[in-house]
Amino acid sequence: MFKRIATILLVVVGLTLGGCVATGGGLNSFVDTTDGYEFLYPNGWVQVKVSDGPDVVFHDMIEQTENVSVVISPVTKGDKLSDIGTPTEVGYTLSKNAIAPEGSGRTAELVNAGKKESPKNTYYLLEYAVTLPNQQKRHDFASIAISRGKLFTLNVSTSERRWQKTQNLLEQVVRSFSVY
Repeated sequence: MFKRIATILLVVVGLTLGGCVATGGGLNSFVDTTDGYEFLYPNGWVQVKVSDGPDVVFHDMIEQTENVSVVISPVTKGDKLSDIGTPTEVGYTLSKNAIAPEGSGRTAELVNAGKKESPKNTYYLLEYAVTLPNQQKRHDFASIAISRGKLFTLNVSTSERRWQKTQNLLEQVVRSFSVY
């Protein structure tokens, strides 16, 4: 009888711990109910206060240039992403106007542009290879959506050196982005 109870207890504990690992994945949740968005960010990242910039920024405590941010902008034309353009068109425009504007010394190559549909919204997923003025290479991954007349852009950035190691985790961050 004792062995049976111990076995059942072991199975329950094992399933519970396995469930925690599968759903936790080293990510925390950030929710902004005022602006209407949420996303997951990696454990060990801290929120940083910035003025005159993104709505929110988190960065890794050790690799401080590794970060995630959300920028909210007014939409000047249309209520849907497709009104602005295709994922490739929007990705190209974003690279020229925000990631590597003229005079910044940066270059940005759009590596991949795709679309994710949810029941309530469409998201464009954009991936960039960025070179900074000091020739340091970075990798940026963004999710863009429109809601309530605003363009929401979540951007994750890391050094090219860390990209292979962090790619899956950072992709989860980008795919977790949701506006409402």
